Amino acid sequence: MYKAIIFMLLLSTACHMQTKETQSPLLYMITSSYCSPEEEGIQVYKFNQEDGSATRVSGMSGISNPSYLQPSANGELVYSVSEDDDRNASAYTLAFNKTAGTLYIVNNQLTQGGAPCYINVDPQNRFVLTANYTGGNITLFRLDEEGYMLPPSQILYLTGQGAIPERQDKPHLHSITFAPDSTFLLAADLGTDRIYVYRTDIEMSGKPYLIPHDPAFYALSPGSGPRHMVFHPSGKWMYVINELSGMVTAFDYKEGILTLIREIEADTLQAQGSADIHITPDGRFLYASNRLQGDGLAIFAINQVSGELTRTGYQPTGIHPRNFIITPNGHYLLVACRDSHIIQVFRINSETGALTNTGKDIHLSRPVCIKFI
Repeated sequence: MYKAIIFMLLLSTACHMQTKETQSPLLYMITSSYCSPEEEGIQVYKFNQEDGSATRVSGMSGISNPSYLQPSANGELVYSVSEDDDRNASAYTLAFNKTAGTLYIVNNQLTQGGAPCYINVDPQNRFVLTANYTGGNITLFRLDEEGYMLPPSQILYLTGQGAIPERQDKPHLHSITFAPDSTFLLAADLGTDRIYVYRTDIEMSGKPYLIPHDPAFYALSPGSGPRHMVFHPSGKWMYVINELSGMVTAFDYKEGILTLIREIEADTLQAQGSADIHITPDGRFLYASNRLQGDGLAIFAINQVSGELTRTGYQPTGIHPRNFIITPNGHYLLVACRDSHIIQVFRINSETGALTNTGKDIHLSRPVCIKFI
C-alpha cells in the first residue's frame, strides 16, 4: 500500500514537472538587420515571454541585408531574403539547431527580381515565395524533401503604376500573405495600389502553382501604397497598412473575396512611412507602426462583431519602427527601431491594449525584422 502511494506521488510530480517544462516561457527569437555579409546580420536570442527579458545566444554572418525572415512550421529551417537591388538578390535556406540555438546557411537561390523585401513559406512546407520590391514580381521556389529551396518554378510579373509618380512609377511588391485556410495567397503591391489574390494549385500539377482569382485584385484608393496585411484570428477579416496614405483598410474576407468595411487613419502626420501591422492573439487589439515623423504605434480596438476599428491610443517608439511582433501569449510587443539600434519591449495591457515600455531594450545594429521560433 505504502509503495503504491509513493509511486503515485512520484508519477504525479513527474507529470507536473513535465507539464511545467512543456509550458516553458522561453522562446527562441531571431532578428535581422541591414548589414554587409561580413557582419552578423542575423541574431538568435532566448526571450522570456513572462518577464520580457532576452538573452543573446548566437549570431550569423554571410548574408547581405537579410531584411526579412520566416521560420518553417516546425522551426527547423529559417528562410531569409538578401535585399540587394541587383543580379545578386537572393533567398536563403538556413538550418536551425534548436539545441545550440545556432543557424547556418544550407543553400540559396536567385530571386530574379531586385530588392526582395518579404519572404513567406506555405504552411504545408511545399514552397517559399518572395516579394521583390524593385523587380515588381513574385518568385515561387518549390522545396525538396529536406525543405531546401529549388530553383524558381514560377515568377509572376505585375504591371501598372500608381498616383504618386516618385513612389509608384511601377509595381513594388511588398508582402505576400496566406489566407487562414492556405487556399488563397494575397500580395500587396505598393506601386499599383492593389491587393492581388491568387488561388493555390493544391494538386501540384504541371499548371502554374499560383492562379489569379476572379477578381484578380482589389483596387485601393489612389495613392494608398498597401504594404503589409494581417488576418484576424477568426479568419473573417483582413487588415492592410498603407505606407503612403497612412490608413488601415479593413475588409470582410471570404474564400478569396475582399469586401471593404472602412478605412481609418494610423498616421495623422501624413509622413508616408507606415510600415507594419499585427493583431493580439485574442483578436481584440490591432497595432500599426509609423516612421519618418512621430515615430510610433497606432493602437486600435477591434469590434468583435463587425471587424471595425476604433483608435484608442498612440505609443511613441524609437526611431524608424519598421517590423514588430507580439508574443504568442499576448503579453509583450517588441518593435525593431532601426535607427535607434534597439528592439524595444512593451508590456500589453490586456484590458485596454495600451503599451508600457519595460525599459528592457535589446541593443543591436539596425534591426528590421523579429520572428519567434
